[in-house]
Amino acid sequence: MIIIGIILSAFAIGFFCWLLFTLAIYAVPFFAAMTAGIAAFHGGAGAIGATAVGVVTGIVTLTAGQLAFAVARSPFIRAAIALLFAAPAAVAGYHATLALVHVGVSSPGWAEVFAAIGGIFVGTTAWARMTLLADPLKGGRPFPTGSTEPLLAPAGKEG
Repeated sequence: MIIIGIILSAFAIGFFCWLLFTLAIYAVPFFAAMTAGIAAFHGGAGAIGATAVGVVTGIVTLTAGQLAFAVARSPFIRAAIALLFAAPAAVAGYHATLALVHVGVSSPGWAEVFAAIGGIFVGTTAWARMTLLADPLKGGRPFPTGSTEPLLAPAGKEG
């Protein structure tokens, strides 16, 4: 029974780590949705109205951030938008890693070190997921500057 508990605990920690990395990019939309939902609830919208306001706010925040990142041509603006999404994800990753580390590490110093490393990894993952929308070619053109040919020619039949 102890071995089964250890194995299931390892799978649970792995699942939470996977979940953390998968949901890291959604930290800013989640915070915006919670803020708008709580404000709507305190404004008298009720539970269903506040939930609807929160969901719509979260979707709009995520879509606007991804659209702004995809449309922006300046690397500085893209970096600022990606940092806007990655910094809260890094903070959330730090705290989630700190909570997970307290399960197995008794030293507070090592717990902080592992939590900082976890926060860096989660922030880097959020940054990378945000930059997936970037065009691989400069300027967003389908062909390189001054060229009318595609990068790869279509494959022909060899006889």
